[in-house]
Amino acid sequence: MDMSQSNRAMWRGAALPSFISSVIAMGVSWFVSGLSGFFGALLASFTVVIFFSVSLLVARFTKDANPIATMALAMFSYFTKLFIMAIFLIAVTRLTSPESVDRRAFGVSALVIAFAWLGGEVRAFLKLRLQLPLPESRS
Repeated sequence: MDMSQSNRAMWRGAALPSFISSVIAMGVSWFVSGLSGFFGALLASFTVVIFFSVSLLVARFTKDANPIATMALAMFSYFTKLFIMAIFLIAVTRLTSPESVDRRAFGVSALVIAFAWLGGEVRAFLKLRLQLPLPESRS
């Protein structure tokens, strides 16, 4: 299995549980908090999926790079995602009212969807059974 197939398998493995938990979170939030809860959960699902998908996209682009460049790009993308996420959350807080986007529904839904994404990604990675080459010893 080549790297692009494994990245697709990991994305599919993470996206399915995330989608299911997103639908459940939107339904429960709608039931508990009304339309504002639904919009909070919808915004949380969009945010979490974009945040984690960028990591898999970076892995796809750095498949042939050396480990130092891969680590540098991964760290750059991580801090860029955190910075953009902070700006996004500040904008949502300042530009929307709690009556239109429920903050509690957003937070709880984001946690549930993030755990579902990470669990699905770990499960998909363990199913790949990648054979990593070991470095040759100098003796």
